[in-house]
Amino acid sequence: MSPDPDRLARLITFLQAASVLKDTLRSSRTLAGRPESTAEHSWSLCLLVLLVERDLDGIDVPRLLKLCLLHDLGEAISGDIPAIHQDPDHDKAAEERADFITLCAPLPDDLKTEFLALWDEYDAARTPEAQLAKGLDKLETMIQHVTGQQVEGFDYLWNLGYGTNRTNKTPLLRALRDKVDAMTRQAAADQLR
Repeated sequence: MSPDPDRLARLITFLQAASVLKDTLRSSRTLAGRPESTAEHSWSLCLLVLLVERDLDGIDVPRLLKLCLLHDLGEAISGDIPAIHQDPDHDKAAEERADFITLCAPLPDDLKTEFLALWDEYDAARTPEAQLAKGLDKLETMIQHVTGQQVEGFDYLWNLGYGTNRTNKTPLLRALRDKVDAMTRQAAADQLR
């Protein structure tokens, strides 16, 4: 059976729209000091999943990878708002969900339905995979903060309170958090020298 040309065209249209994430910048910096893109963050998050895969007993790793790949796709439309600049009175999740739906509009219905269900699962953190995705997402960001060449005066110690409600869900997340917190304290101390 030959692939449906219309379906393939819709997949390519979606992929082209999603590629905006390569140019959607975040507040984190790379080793060279340039702003990191959301696509780079998502790639690094997925790589982190692969690195800890052997420690993920009872976790559906392909599903976890899907959650990690899809979680920030809505940022292709409205961009990234650094956690330090988020307004607690603004419903960021509702905006990102609406953007996600807009981005997924070209997809065939089966993929739209699947992707939205995965996005909602991530947002609600109602499964072990979604809880891990959220925790690892926070940790990847924190790792990038201590790995990249951040702007002068970067507040490393802010990370010590960042995402604690997400990174305390499993022993693995807590152990990673301990390591990253130690790296954060060291980066803050190095900054004072």
